[in-house]
Amino acid sequence: MIGAVASALFVLLAASIPVASVLFILAFGVDFFYSPFPLTRGLGQIVWSSSDSALLTAIPFFILLGEILVRSGIAQRTYAALDAWAAWAPGGLIHANIGTATLFAATSGSSVATAATVATVAMPQAEKLNYDPRLFAGSIAAGGTLGIMIPPSINLIVYGFLTETSVPRLFLAGLVPGLLMAAMFMVITAILCSLYPNLGGPQRTASWVDRLRALAELVPIAILFLSVVGTIYLGLATPTEAAALGVAMAFAIAGARRTLTWRGTCEALVGTVRVTSMIMFVILGAYFLNFALVAAGVGAKLIQFLDNLGLSPFGTLLSIVALYILLGFFMETLSLMVATIPIVVPIVVGVGYDKVWFGILMILLVEMALITPPVGLNLYVVQAVRGSGRLTQVMMGVIPYVFAMLLMAALLIAFPQLALWLPG
Repeated sequence: MIGAVASALFVLLAASIPVASVLFILAFGVDFFYSPFPLTRGLGQIVWSSSDSALLTAIPFFILLGEILVRSGIAQRTYAALDAWAAWAPGGLIHANIGTATLFAATSGSSVATAATVATVAMPQAEKLNYDPRLFAGSIAAGGTLGIMIPPSINLIVYGFLTETSVPRLFLAGLVPGLLMAAMFMVITAILCSLYPNLGGPQRTASWVDRLRALAELVPIAILFLSVVGTIYLGLATPTEAAALGVAMAFAIAGARRTLTWRGTCEALVGTVRVTSMIMFVILGAYFLNFALVAAGVGAKLIQFLDNLGLSPFGTLLSIVALYILLGFFMETLSLMVATIPIVVPIVVGVGYDKVWFGILMILLVEMALITPPVGLNLYVVQAVRGSGRLTQVMMGVIPYVFAMLLMAALLIAFPQLALWLPG
């Protein structure tokens, strides 16, 4: 049965059927062939119970927050400010790419939105200053993955909802690994550009006066981050309340600068509705599929299969890590999470691993799916913004950052306190 479900999943995804529709189709198939009682009679109740959560309200708020930052030009100003501080280092603007992605990730919660925003503001500079197109584009695609690790993260909210895990604890757990990942990206960029100077473009310097002036452009992002994440950490607000506060502050900042037009506001609202609808449809399909799998006893059979293999807890964990790396080549991040969480997380917890820690490790592995072909979304987002060159250039450019992610995964497994220190 497990093989039949997995095969059907790959076939349907290969047929370019929308992910949410695939999840519902699989659920109906499992119900028809394997479930001992008809689940379709309770479909309405299942869909309602899976969406009737105040926690999920945070998702459209965080998406709208990112849309406002893009439409109001705050992201462009942030990039210019980081350019003034990072242009002297080996790699120059590439560090600004990663730094902007880090700051934007700390407010938007979406990796694709982060990659699209940074690519939009950075690509014209790359062509003007003659940067190597592979590493430059690859840094943007890789930097965008930080959007689902550094809090607030939409994917962490989904993980917390599906596993009944504290979202504030997940946010705390993702902060140190996310910032460490950004630092590793910068270090590997500096090493490569020191060894091969032609990759990094010309080194430029800015006066201290310009650098200090540029700091003022970072204040809005810093205020947003401290307001949104700080209120969650201090227990002053739930993730939903903090997200709403962030949207209100983003509107206030854009209004004070008079950079957000009525048309831009409408586009931000429409974009929010589209992305939220997609995410919610996937969540509903995943919840129904999970219910069908549990009713059919798939989870118990998988646990029994792993027990028969005689693997140690560490061997089981490595098998799951390898599974996520493999599936990441073929599945989109959110669908990868919601399709596997109900089966994998009980196994991991059952062999003794912490659910919060595994959530961060899973997010890291899912991040890799964003930049590994053939389905890596960030690769296509960056290439679409580029509008020239070949997609293979972006694929080549992310290779160093994929190795950095693998190293980070090894560090998380070897030193779980990297994720558990702050929540503890």
